[in-house]
Amino acid sequence: MWKQIIIATIIAGCLDIAAACLQAYVSNGVSPDIVLKFIASGVFGKQAYSGDIKYILFGLAFHFLIVFACVVTYFFWYTRIRFLRKSIWFSSLIIAVIAWFVTTRIVIPLSKIQPPAFDLNKAIVSILILYFCVGIPIALYAKYHYSK
Repeated sequence: MWKQIIIATIIAGCLDIAAACLQAYVSNGVSPDIVLKFIASGVFGKQAYSGDIKYILFGLAFHFLIVFACVVTYFFWYTRIRFLRKSIWFSSLIIAVIAWFVTTRIVIPLSKIQPPAFDLNKAIVSILILYFCVGIPIALYAKYHYSK
């Protein structure tokens, strides 16, 4: 099981951070290093923007830790909640919405990042990225693992 969890984490984490960096660049001209420093700033505050590569690496590590938590949580509940096994597409949506909610409504407010005002368009884009880049890979890998 741990092999599938690690694989799902790597795939979902890479897809998600790539999509987040692309979205940040296209919408605001923000480079990937700033995206990763933003993630690190949740723990380190404004000093994460100092230019030191360690903050970029911390941001990447924190990102993958969050994705890992999503994967482990889904794998845990997959066998316990029957409707998760019915539809990969619906399960992926559940993963995306919960990941978005936990990140924006719990993690960010508890971090050193100033929570932005709610923006419906940004929320929809974020949930779509999470759906395709995190939800689908996690749901597929769980189904694959448990169908053996």
